[in-house]
Amino acid sequence: MIKEKTGIQELIDLDKKHFIHPTTAIEQQQADGPSFIFKEGKGIYLTDVKGRTVIDGMSSLWNVNIGHGQEELADVAREQMAKLAFTSNFATFSNEPAIRLAAKIASIAPGDLNAVFFTSGGSESNDTAFKLARHYWILKGQPNRQKIISRSKSYHGVAMGATSATGLKPFRDFTNSIAPDFCYVDGSSIEELRKAIEKEGPETVAAFIAEPIQGAGGVNLPPEGYFKEVREICDEYGILMVTDEVITGFGRTGVYFGIEHYGVVPDMMCFAKGVTSGYAQLGGVVLNDKLHKDFISLSKGTLLHGYTYSGHPMACAVALKNIEIIERENLMENSKQRGEELLAGFKKLQGKHQIIGDVRALGLIGGISIVKDKMTGEGFKTQLAPRLVAEAAKNGLICRSVTFDQDTLVFAPPLIITKTEVEKIIDILDKTFTAVEKEIL
Repeated sequence: MIKEKTGIQELIDLDKKHFIHPTTAIEQQQADGPSFIFKEGKGIYLTDVKGRTVIDGMSSLWNVNIGHGQEELADVAREQMAKLAFTSNFATFSNEPAIRLAAKIASIAPGDLNAVFFTSGGSESNDTAFKLARHYWILKGQPNRQKIISRSKSYHGVAMGATSATGLKPFRDFTNSIAPDFCYVDGSSIEELRKAIEKEGPETVAAFIAEPIQGAGGVNLPPEGYFKEVREICDEYGILMVTDEVITGFGRTGVYFGIEHYGVVPDMMCFAKGVTSGYAQLGGVVLNDKLHKDFISLSKGTLLHGYTYSGHPMACAVALKNIEIIERENLMENSKQRGEELLAGFKKLQGKHQIIGDVRALGLIGGISIVKDKMTGEGFKTQLAPRLVAEAAKNGLICRSVTFDQDTLVFAPPLIITKTEVEKIIDILDKTFTAVEKEIL
């Protein structure tokens, strides 16, 4: 027992000394060390080195769609690595897993989205979409079309282009020089989008990018008809429409891709996260037939864009098996059904607890707004979501807080979750809200 404690303390000390954590309060990490050091995952549960087991109510980073501990993915990864761990896909080289995955994604993507460019993750996918959009307009003889419009409260990643496209201002303020030619509009206003295009000049706008459901911005669902109007406006002004499906792809919302709920097809669609359920690093961009044919017919010379791990054989093999499991286990339908139960549970909590405002969910992605006054929507001066997250963790549930310009708890449990486990999440949240309300009201 003493040896085990010594081992844990050693990990904590090494973490503080050597591990710079992403998206973490550095002072908190240095003061307290890691809140969890996870050693094992099984299904929707994670266990840390102290023996604590918690529900992973976020699928870690919205991405472990098929749950933890799926040995089939470990087996296929080992098999592919033993046979061909890596080969370059530059200069027309290829490999079978990448070819078959590109074909599979084309078969499940909406409409005529049929050509895939692979990346290592979501930020690279969105950066790729921006570069391809701008290069496309160069090929089309309209090089002034270089501006990218995105929405307020959007999150598109932390690479330079992705950071610059992110509507959440604190991410842009992190650096003192973002990339040029990025513009932002109100996330729910068609009128503001049209005004922005007119102000910038349609002939200068390359693309508009949007998440079907904003994730890190607070799980914000679009108004009814929003994306159909976006599609019409993009067509009217000749602007490329790009959807960021990094969070909403691969069954998260009860269908393969979130944009399917709205009955439109973008010109480009970015994906990552759920394509491998986090078991390997992979992302990509899917282009429609028109863009792909124009790239083929108009390009002269080399497409000077690519990543070392674009089309990584092992990652692509894992993705193929992951998609097979999603289909075989009917996880999209499970996401839809369990998501309805999750939303019903949120509404039940809303009726019971004074500090719960708006609640929403589509499939297994949902949010709960924290308010001081339900009638006005007024929030607390000191945001409560982080406090609720800490209390929920004590009670055995990992969720996440969003506190940029709203006070929100967000959730995205694995798609394998059962009805009983959804009820367990609601019970934990009930206990969590009761404890916090007892302290503040």
